[in-house]
Amino acid sequence: MACGVRVTRDSTNYENRKSYQVLMANQRKVAVLIGSLRRESFTRKVANALIKLAPPSVVLEIVDIGGVSLYNQDLEPSAPRDWLALRDKLRAADAVLFATPEYNRSVPGVLKNAIDVASRPRESNAFNGKPGAVISVSPGVLSGFGANHHLRQMLVFLNVPTMQQPEAYIGGAAKLFDESGNLTNDSTRQFLQNFVDSFARWIELILAGNR
Repeated sequence: MACGVRVTRDSTNYENRKSYQVLMANQRKVAVLIGSLRRESFTRKVANALIKLAPPSVVLEIVDIGGVSLYNQDLEPSAPRDWLALRDKLRAADAVLFATPEYNRSVPGVLKNAIDVASRPRESNAFNGKPGAVISVSPGVLSGFGANHHLRQMLVFLNVPTMQQPEAYIGGAAKLFDESGNLTNDSTRQFLQNFVDSFARWIELILAGNR
């Protein structure tokens, strides 16, 4: 008489619950920095779409940078609370996603200021070694190309290992959402799904190398 392990529905459910609990315990926290303050901005809508599409292994959370005061090194001995709060939130994250429009072929001032605040003092750079990704958004056909690459240049100096592929340039953004801000374009949804899935894999790859 053959002996074996009897697999029941209860044992299968238990293993599924156990796997889910392990997954959630190891869930990576991704800080999302949005380079636009406008409430209905296309960049914010794309970021919200990525939050919904993110796989279970990562959780994306928008970090508000609108209230971060301008960087002034003279204030470092008694840094403003908003600086300290931003630095703490980024240090607590496993990775950083930058979503930006393009202003004058570069990133908006609000995003540049947040980067300056979080990366100073240099020896306490809150971005140091964290996996990163960049997505640029525009209603135009150039898709924020200039801002995307200017931001990537900054991230090299900040020691942020940035995902190279897939590159993400979202153009024609005014035609991608309904009045409620929901993404309606299927091909864009598929692209964003691939982008955020690839970023989740990139995060694991980089963090594994940092151990």
